[in-house]
Amino acid sequence: MGKKIRSFIAINVPESVLQAIAKAQDTLRGSGLKIRWVRKEGMHLTLKFLGDIHRDDVERIRAAMGRAAKAFSPFTLRAEGIGVFPDLKRPRVVWVGISGDGEALRALQRDLESQLSGLGFPKEKRPFKGHLTIGRVKGRLDRAKLGKALQALGEFGTESFKAESVVLFQSDLRPSGAVYCKLAEVAL
Repeated sequence: MGKKIRSFIAINVPESVLQAIAKAQDTLRGSGLKIRWVRKEGMHLTLKFLGDIHRDDVERIRAAMGRAAKAFSPFTLRAEGIGVFPDLKRPRVVWVGISGDGEALRALQRDLESQLSGLGFPKEKRPFKGHLTIGRVKGRLDRAKLGKALQALGEFGTESFKAESVVLFQSDLRPSGAVYCKLAEVAL
């Protein structure tokens, strides 16, 4: 069967939007909090984390992505707002929110879930919240300082961008951070 590959399905975010997010990260980094920041190459709008798959599954997954995508035309999104999951009391992930055509985004994600559950991938139990992970909290940190830093970026937003395709990525975890490789792409 060959080695398994860790994978997920996402929407690519344009470089100009990633650069604006990197500037926001720099502002937050200045607050001296213990957060492991995600490199901009590692930021994607994840629609479905698949976990470990066999290379043989790539074509079946690509076909499922195609079935889900054919009902959609490209739609407009925007990176907007910064927050933490699950909440400020127990921050684990720092994220940038996604606004714009949220209805199309949620419908696309639901259709993908549905197509992939037919291939044996379990449906996500938590409700989908479109976001980009920009940092992971390491250990304990000063929550008041984090709250203040997030508040300072309260009006954060980027230019709008078009979601034009969905991409199946391989995620190769390395000591220097994850490296992503495109396995398949389906246009909307």
